[in-house]
Amino acid sequence: MPPMFDERLRSDLADRRTRLIEAVTHEPDARDYRALLSEVDAALARMQAGSFGLCEACHEPIEQDRLAADPLLRRCIDHLTAGERRVLEQDLELASQIQLTLLPPREISALGWDIAYHFEPYGHVGGDYCDVVRPDPPGDGLLFLLGDVSGKGVAASLLMSNLHATIRSLTTVGLTVEQLMTRANRLFCQHTLETHYATLVCGRSTAEGAVELANAGHWPVALVRGGRTEFIDSTGLALGMFCGSEYHHRLLQLDPGDFLVLYTDGLSEARNRADEEYGTERLAARLADQARQPGMTARALTTACVRDLAAFRGGMPASDDLTIMVVRRTP
Repeated sequence: MPPMFDERLRSDLADRRTRLIEAVTHEPDARDYRALLSEVDAALARMQAGSFGLCEACHEPIEQDRLAADPLLRRCIDHLTAGERRVLEQDLELASQIQLTLLPPREISALGWDIAYHFEPYGHVGGDYCDVVRPDPPGDGLLFLLGDVSGKGVAASLLMSNLHATIRSLTTVGLTVEQLMTRANRLFCQHTLETHYATLVCGRSTAEGAVELANAGHWPVALVRGGRTEFIDSTGLALGMFCGSEYHHRLLQLDPGDFLVLYTDGLSEARNRADEEYGTERLAARLADQARQPGMTARALTTACVRDLAAFRGGMPASDDLTIMVVRRTP
């Protein structure tokens, strides 16, 4: 377990203990508080003894994302009781439903833009972030975002939800793309573990076809135009790495029929049975080929990408969350 992760959990448990002691003082007959206090004390004792985070059944490390979400855990997933498994499955199903409610509509057409996406978490929940914010007032342009929080599973999905709430709150105060990214980074730094970070692409489009595009350490964005694909590189560090980071944007001008394609490593780093990586070269070729097809829409190009990935994997299971977003300038 990383030292900073361990230290943050120790601090979190100590804070919980202080609050529980206050609660027990005011309500001495509260059995639930006393039981929870005993669990916290036991967890702190395990930290002192050096056994914290180890499964009591097999003595192997408990999954780090589960431990980050609940530092009182004592067993890994493989050694949960039947009752604990049922509770976990119910919690994951509820978390999955909640995460789906955070997603934007599957297809959006507004202000001369056509946007579609595919979202596929590796498990019940994932750490990919995807959103489209409609303009308010209407003249401000569409804001589209796609990112990836470090890690997988429950902990990553919680951080993704935190990032979603942060971005949504910042979109209401009239910030530029640079200001939005800079403030989101500062808030993400302040409210997450030092071991976590998030890559993020943020774009703001106008009805005239202009796009301000900022990229915080994410995969390059594919620009598909005139039968060719070029990649727009990152313009800053991932969110959460340094609180004082500042971000810049690139200004693009898209013509009718041009596409921007955003994706996570569930696409670019996918592997087939020969252990070959999908990669950006294959992506560039497939995008250019598909974009030449007459009447190609954002939804059709998204679907084509998903199908090509499935054909490439040849039945190999996914190993990461997958999100693809296609932004098309309409005639």
